[in-house]
Amino acid sequence: MSLRDTALAHAAAYFDAGGFKADLAALVSVPSESQAPEGAPHLHVYLEQHIIPMLEFLGFDCRVLGSEMVGAGPFLLAQRIEDAALPTILTYGHGDVVRSQQDQWQEGLQPFELHERDGRYYGRGSADNKGQHLINFQALAAILAVQGKLGFNFKVLFEMGEEVGSPGLKDVCQRHAEALYADVFIASDGPRISPDTPTLFTGSRGGLNFDLVVDLRDGAHHSGNFGGLLADPAILLAHAIASITDARGQIQIPEWRPTSLTEDIKKVLSALPDVDAGFALDPDWGEASLTMSERVFGWNSFAVLAMKSGNPEAPVNAISGYARAACQLRFVVGTQMDEILPALRRHLDAQGHTQVGIVQPEGVPFAATRLDLDNPWLGLVGASLERTSGHTPDLLPNLGGSLPNDCFADVLGLPTIWIPHSYAGCCQHSPNEHLPIHLARQALLCMTGLFADIAASGAPECADKQTKV
Repeated sequence: MSLRDTALAHAAAYFDAGGFKADLAALVSVPSESQAPEGAPHLHVYLEQHIIPMLEFLGFDCRVLGSEMVGAGPFLLAQRIEDAALPTILTYGHGDVVRSQQDQWQEGLQPFELHERDGRYYGRGSADNKGQHLINFQALAAILAVQGKLGFNFKVLFEMGEEVGSPGLKDVCQRHAEALYADVFIASDGPRISPDTPTLFTGSRGGLNFDLVVDLRDGAHHSGNFGGLLADPAILLAHAIASITDARGQIQIPEWRPTSLTEDIKKVLSALPDVDAGFALDPDWGEASLTMSERVFGWNSFAVLAMKSGNPEAPVNAISGYARAACQLRFVVGTQMDEILPALRRHLDAQGHTQVGIVQPEGVPFAATRLDLDNPWLGLVGASLERTSGHTPDLLPNLGGSLPNDCFADVLGLPTIWIPHSYAGCCQHSPNEHLPIHLARQALLCMTGLFADIAASGAPECADKQTKV
């Protein structure tokens, strides 16, 4: 049997015998909530008691890295260098999770206990991102078990703060760029388009959060005594927000309307099925001239994440002096990130909304990235996934969500390829997060086949060959 066939058989046996379930249960059991103060010590536990031993068993040299940025969690650089002449792959993963939302899970489910139900593995982090990096590491384990070597060099950059915006990640990439040198970046996060078909994406939409604030006066004043005499900040804010899009969500700020949805990108997106979210989508929302795929993968979208004026839970008969809306723009390549908020300011002023302030919260926004779709690495990966799964992978120019891909594409200058091992309905930031068992098994085989193909053939033709490891 070939390396590929033998490695696939080994990976399938590991999964079918319960090895993957047991390993995932151990990872899910760590309450590594980066959004909650009580989760801080568990971030170190996850890294030091689970990921480092797993990688050291696979022959990786591991080094914990720090960042000079305040609030940054621990980072890990692990590498297995077999020969400087071989291609080098860099991957990424994160072991932190969002808040558990423990009181909102279905009866019988606990966020930090793995439960098997209805063909799914339930648990916080099962889909985002513990199950995904476990799949990739176990695919490497299958190659090593069969031939005692990888046949390529492999580096891992692992973080514990992705769910709070990856503070320090860019700093780590800048300071350790030489150690992170590679030929290609291949990692897994985010959802597939369809649970049954592998997906490839080469970048992500950017994400910029900001608050719109109307602050007119201290305290609230009786709505009967002062109604008609005091401006209402909630009404002022509502009109300002309504000027940003029309009634179906079409963006009205010219600088927020991208020019990068070219015919070649449209052609790629036209081959995609509709997103399988597990719930009904709204076909009449967003840019009317675009398909649904074009709206989420090739266009910008504005969202109001939360709004508040007064106390909605216990309203009183008073005109509040303050109103705030937490807002977000998801944007594709071609949108000038530094011009997003200045353009908004000009728009609001031109519409007469001069009393509306713009506040950018702390944190580093995600930049938009996208790889040239003719890159030879992308062809190699797509062909390998199709060979294993029997399905032509769905190819996205970029993910609709945001990832810190600019750290790898821009700072490190690598071709970036993401192979997600989840699906849109996995509840990744909600109660009842889960990973479909059949998807996890197929993903493990796909990654095993990919690594076997790289071991057998090396870097694709026409790809730049790097020698610095």
